[in-house]
Amino acid sequence: MRRVLVTGVTGFAGSHLVDYMLERGDCEIVGIQRWRSRTENIEHFADRITLLECDLRDASSTRDTLEKVRPDWIFHLAAQSFVPTSWSAPTESLSTNIIGQVNLFEAVRRLGLECRIQLACSSEEYGLVLPDELPIRETNPLRPLSPYAVSKVGQDLLGYQYWMSWKLDCVRTRGFNHEGPRRGPVFVASDFAKQIADIEKGRKAPVISVGNLDARRDFTDVRDMVRAYWLALEKCEPGEVYNICTGAAWTIRKVLDHLLSLTKTKIEVRQDPARLRPSDVPVLIGDSTKFVKATGWKPTIPFEQTLRDMLEYWRAR
Repeated sequence: MRRVLVTGVTGFAGSHLVDYMLERGDCEIVGIQRWRSRTENIEHFADRITLLECDLRDASSTRDTLEKVRPDWIFHLAAQSFVPTSWSAPTESLSTNIIGQVNLFEAVRRLGLECRIQLACSSEEYGLVLPDELPIRETNPLRPLSPYAVSKVGQDLLGYQYWMSWKLDCVRTRGFNHEGPRRGPVFVASDFAKQIADIEKGRKAPVISVGNLDARRDFTDVRDMVRAYWLALEKCEPGEVYNICTGAAWTIRKVLDHLLSLTKTKIEVRQDPARLRPSDVPVLIGDSTKFVKATGWKPTIPFEQTLRDMLEYWRAR
């Protein structure tokens, strides 16, 4: 029975990854959380896994936890993951994401643990992509456009460096946008879905506030994404980096229009200048050929279903 540690277990992707592993039924799962973590995402399985308190930004806390768990696999998903927050609190994003990962790596290295580590890196690392550089391959230049993206570049390259320097067995996955039920309401598609659900229940005036609707993103359902994370550790090479994406893009406007088509309520769309970013990535369309060749993965859930499931999640809440 493989022992698996999930950092960021209370988060969006972390909770879906645990759902996937529980369905498999072939591993012992340990999740770490901070004392102030919100727990609504894990309430349905909290009694079926081991939960430990650990703050990755504290080296002692991290090392003590790793010594206790001694995992075979680590899925490192804990991060400050909201791009706009990284402009208002850049130090928080950099210290949480980079220093937290260094503490994890140093604990594994100094304890002499032989474990595989999946690093949940991000398509935001690519940043400014020129028209002739699409679709984005792993060899594209990294031109990050936010402190969050810079922090993910740091995590990504640390994974490479620790493999080259210490043979720490890391697989770097650059996940493109992923959505689904339980996505936080600060993220664009979930924000639209929550606003629609609030309007339907009369909690909000029939107006949706939006930012830049022209950005194009390569969306994957979170349930397909976490299955890809599993395959990354099962089949991918240490030290290597892999895009996980569909190869197709939706404009944010199309996402909004599809969600509006799922409600009978008449809703006005209004741009809110406060929702515009200092610098926005205009287009992210990925090429996952390398990952598909290594693992045989392909997405199975159409994005239309993802959006429907997300809207139903907010309606139920």
